[in-house]
Amino acid sequence: MIHGGDVYTNGLLMGRELIDYSSNINPLGVPGSFIDNINEAVNALTRYPDIQYRDVLKALNEYTDCAEEYFVLGNGAAEIIDLVISCHKNLLIVVPSFVEYEIDAKKWDCKIEYSYLKEKINENSLLKKEYTNLSYDYEDILNKLKYVEGVILGNPNNPNGNIIDKGEIHNILEYCENNGKVVIIDEAFIEFTGETLHSFSTEVKDYKCLFIIRALTKFFAMPGIRFGYGISSNINLIKKIKDKQNPWNINCFAEVAACHVLKDSLYIQKSKEWIRKERTSFLNSLKKISFIDKVFLTYGNYVLCKLIGLTSDELYKICLEQGFVIRKVDNFRGLDNQYIRLAIKDNVTNEKLIMLFKSIEI
Repeated sequence: MIHGGDVYTNGLLMGRELIDYSSNINPLGVPGSFIDNINEAVNALTRYPDIQYRDVLKALNEYTDCAEEYFVLGNGAAEIIDLVISCHKNLLIVVPSFVEYEIDAKKWDCKIEYSYLKEKINENSLLKKEYTNLSYDYEDILNKLKYVEGVILGNPNNPNGNIIDKGEIHNILEYCENNGKVVIIDEAFIEFTGETLHSFSTEVKDYKCLFIIRALTKFFAMPGIRFGYGISSNINLIKKIKDKQNPWNINCFAEVAACHVLKDSLYIQKSKEWIRKERTSFLNSLKKISFIDKVFLTYGNYVLCKLIGLTSDELYKICLEQGFVIRKVDNFRGLDNQYIRLAIKDNVTNEKLIMLFKSIEI
């Protein structure tokens, strides 16, 4: 299982409705601002989209406060990740992290160096309790950047949910800016941190070395739309990526979605209120489960757990029998079958999973 979200194989194709804890999608569902305006997309089906996507770029400018020329649009964040990697001969990947980074790098014969996250106990005011933290080894990253063209980091990182420390990464940004290297930051889950200050979008103006990746997929609960975007003041890199793209790569439904949901302040506010409350509650409940050895600090809408006394395969099968799909993460470099990742959902659904876990405690 390369990715989460496979509710088809053992679910829909067998006539079963599964509760998907393997895919990290906002449980508030598709924003009403898109549903209420979907006829705009239907009416646009008989014509090609604006090949310059001017309305979309305007919406992104207003949402991020970044200049319109800083954007490149993609058919999901996956396209942006793939193409920015294709522009480099060698890169440093911080692991464990989203498996597509390594898959895409190998596809493009991009040489890979690795920097591994460091484990430490962290007392964090966000959760009011001690949680294990997988943090970046900033010194190691800086040292290894001498031998590659750039580095890829998640903010928050997938699968553990840690964010980048802006103070710690300052030297890395300065080094890359002065030496023509790139810092690719995947912010697909950034809105779930609840605070805009955690994003690097404001630093884009000052650092041409920065390339940020975002999407509507997770926070706006629209994986089917397939809309992602990159942000960088490095116009040459933006042009390289655009030159590799097909025209009209964004369909009219994605156009309409981007133009409306990015302005949906009520949905954004409710989503941030939900994650702040439910993340704390869910993680505290997981810490009380006997077969969960470690719960890792997360700023995302998912949580990495280390098991004790059973493997991820064993727990996966038990959960599947009861109608739940969890994410095994043994295909993440640096993790094995003692780890799982769980999405954070609404309180009622989370309680159902916790009750299941309590029923199988060993």
